[in-house]
Parts: sequence; C-alpha cells; structure tokens
Amino acid sequence: MREIAASQITDVVERLCIEACQYLPEDVKTAIRQCRKEEDWAIAQGVLDNIIENFEIAEREQVPICQDTGMACVFLEIGQDVHIIGGGLREAVDEGVRRGYENGYLRKSVVKDPVRRGNTGDNTPAMLYTEIVPGEQIRVTVAPKGFGSENMSAVRMFKPSAGIEGIKDFILETVEAAGPNPCPPIVIGVGIGGTFDKAALLAKKALLRDLGSKNPDPYYAELEEEMLEKVNCLGIGPQGFGGRTTAIGLNIETLPTHIAGMPCAININCHVTRHKTEVI
Repeated sequence: MREIAASQITDVVERLCIEACQYLPEDVKTAIRQCRKEEDWAIAQGVLDNIIENFEIAEREQVPICQDTGMACVFLEIGQDVHIIGGGLREAVDEGVRRGYENGYLRKSVVKDPVRRGNTGDNTPAMLYTEIVPGEQIRVTVAPKGFGSENMSAVRMFKPSAGIEGIKDFILETVEAAGPNPCPPIVIGVGIGGTFDKAALLAKKALLRDLGSKNPDPYYAELEEEMLEKVNCLGIGPQGFGGRTTAIGLNIETLPTHIAGMPCAININCHVTRHKTEVI
C-alpha cells in the first residue's frame, strides 16, 4: 500500500489547470498545422494562420489560449493500492482548481446553481471522474472544457434497428447544426454503448485521445476515418468561414450495451482541445 498526501494531489491539479490553459497539446498543434498545409481556401488559410499565431503567443507569453478557460474536468485513474492521507479526495481536487484558477489568472465561469445561477467565484467544483485501476499511482488529467463547444454536444438513445447508418447520420446532423458555434476546426468525441450516462462519458474521454491514434478495433478505426472525411466535406470550415477544415479529429470509444439499446453521445470540442496529464 502506497500513501499519497492529499496536498500532493492539490499541487498537481493546480499546476495542470494553469498549464492546460496555456499550452495546447502537441498532437492538436500538429493537426492544425497539417490542416493549414492542406487548406486551399484563402479565408480558411487566414483563419488557421490566426489560430496558429494565437496558440504560439499563448505558449510564449504563458497566457490562456482562450478567454473561456472552461469548467475543470478532472479525470483520476487511482491505483487500488493507493491510500490517500491528510484530507479528502474531493476537497483536494477542488482546492487545486481554486488555486489554479486564482494563481493562473484564469476566468472563473462556474455558477453555483444551474437555474438561479450565481458565480462560485473560484471555478469550483471540478467535474470529477474517478476510476479504480491496478497499481499504486494516480494518473491525473485536467481537461478544461469551454461551453461554446459543450453546448453543441448531444446524446441520442437509438434502438438497435437504427444501425450504423443511424449513428453516422447523427454525427453529421450534430456537427452541421453546430455550424460555427463551437469555434471550428473542432475535435469530435463519439461514445457508443453502455447506458445514457456512460455513452456521454465515453464521448468526453474520447476527446483525450491523441489525434494521431486509432481505435484498436479496425471496424471503428475505419469508421473514425470515414466520418472525419464526411464531416470535413460539410464545408463549415475554420470559424465557419468555409473550407476543407471543419474538424481536425474524430475519436470513437465504445462499451457493451443492453440488447434493447444503442446509446450514442457526441461531445464536441473547439480547436482549443486542452488537456494535461501527470502521474503521481
């Protein structure tokens, strides 16, 4: 049994909140630059140049890439041989978010009640997702999620008879309805299977996957490639001004499901697909 202090979790979450908002992951930057090389529409080229300049300035000046520094989505893969000491896990994570958003001068966007509103003032609570895994480490991933893209996400409870064509149509309908609102080029996370809530979680976790990776199942790897191509044929383009680059990635994650259902969720992220990971 390995002991990990709650204060150590707080320190890591604080640091990752700041770094995730300032530094775009390398795979995302590479994908955007590659799309710029392949883009032949002048207006789209100019928008992509501005996007590239923006994330380069953010990295150089250590300032947020986007003014919407999002809700702090914190994913913890906790080794079953870990014992957290010196405080509660939820409190440790929220304190890390509180410090990160304060010390990193990040916008605080969380309201305490979904209907009556009222800003919490410190961007807490975090959206916390935990998973127990083998080992004696904690893998911490902080993924700040802005709501220009989150608002464009969707979940649909298909019957099995809808088949793969139903899912394909749903992906295209969702992206087309989103249009310029999620600040394309976007990254699309698709979750298929499980239950209503699990499908949504799968879709969000799909956004954390490296954009150069493929689903290990060749069937879904082929579907990822097919749907990314179809999305880019919609012609929405960077920031909605037209062009070949509507999405820079589309990742699919799946789970077994009930014989009577085929849940599907689509979680859209803007080109600022932020996430940072550290293992304690």
